[in-house]
Amino acid sequence: MSAVAGIVPGTSVGERSESVSVRDASRTSRSVSRGGKRRSSTRETMRIPPMLHFISMALFDIFGKKKSKSVLGVDVGSSSLKVVQLRREGGIAVLETYGEIALGPAASAEVGQATNLPPDKIAASLKDLLREANVTTTDAGISIPFSRSLLTLVSLPRRDDPEEQKTVISLEARKYIPVPVQEVQLDWFVVPEALPEGTEPSQNVNVLLVAVHNDELTLLQSVVQGANLEASFYEIEIFSTIRSVVDEPVKPVMVLDIGASATKVYVVERGVVALSHNIREGGQDVTRTIASAHGLDVAKAETLKKEHGFADGKGAYDRKTIELVFSRIFEEARRAVGKYEREHEKAVSSLILTGGGGVTKELASYAQTFFSTEVRVADPFAKTSAPAFMRPVLQEIGPEFAVAVGLALRKLEELG
Repeated sequence: MSAVAGIVPGTSVGERSESVSVRDASRTSRSVSRGGKRRSSTRETMRIPPMLHFISMALFDIFGKKKSKSVLGVDVGSSSLKVVQLRREGGIAVLETYGEIALGPAASAEVGQATNLPPDKIAASLKDLLREANVTTTDAGISIPFSRSLLTLVSLPRRDDPEEQKTVISLEARKYIPVPVQEVQLDWFVVPEALPEGTEPSQNVNVLLVAVHNDELTLLQSVVQGANLEASFYEIEIFSTIRSVVDEPVKPVMVLDIGASATKVYVVERGVVALSHNIREGGQDVTRTIASAHGLDVAKAETLKKEHGFADGKGAYDRKTIELVFSRIFEEARRAVGKYEREHEKAVSSLILTGGGGVTKELASYAQTFFSTEVRVADPFAKTSAPAFMRPVLQEIGPEFAVAVGLALRKLEELG
């Protein structure tokens, strides 16, 4: 079974087993020594003064006993499972280990292809991954696929009394849910209104409605139980991604999450999802197009796609082949965001590429030809501390781990 794992030093993981990368079967994970450069990007988020970091580290060094609790983010995708284990030291999120395992082989399919496995097979693959990555905690946060959830921003009548507002939302929400309300778990968030001083609030409030089908939660709970984990929350992947890759506090930001079977388009403004759109094409469609156009098997096409992307493939495949699918994805994303910009009379400030497709070489340069705003590749591991020499690897694989990093960061926030 194909897996990739990386372990960061100075942890309690003990002895490690080697694991094989899905990107290159000859590549194995490496152990590294403690003392690499630490990043402090999460210190402000955690709201822990720097002095506490100094004192706690001094206690660790003197007595060699006390260790902060480790937490785990588990991204349950259609083509693979990904995990990220973090611990907190003085307000810094320290990366302990990470890993990925392809689900294709468990479904008699190729690596990189979307699957529809039963919970017991997903759990078995997850247990393999936890072992290969030497995960040492069972305390986890679990992702919910965007495709299995409902997310919509609606305008509803304002009520001054919080209980009355809650009742209005609960009743009105039924109009936007395509299934009986008893079949879903429903939640909502009232979007704060940014008003100039002296301006009266509008008669309506914007409410972000979130619904997840009970069957999906039951499936995920079965996976968690089968893998011997303990989940304190289940979170729709869009929120995990935002937490790990979006830093702009005010201006609208577009996130393009390119998965195996679908691409998700988000616009995030003031930390709130202002637009969500699903495109039914993703990385596996690129792979299949390469395979079909050049008479290759899917496994070989997947390897070539990962090795070359939009870079010079030296005859590996015609670049126009890969452009065929990505151009359709970008065109639809541009239409969705353009509609948002016209309706709200404001432009997105940047575009962030993430997801498995986000690691495609030179994809940002190609995307720039479709969008007039700045385009960059997500770097979720920038919000964690790891040895400096691991940064190139973490930057390369980062887009694939955005959800898992975001889940683990929320778990750290739970610790207080």
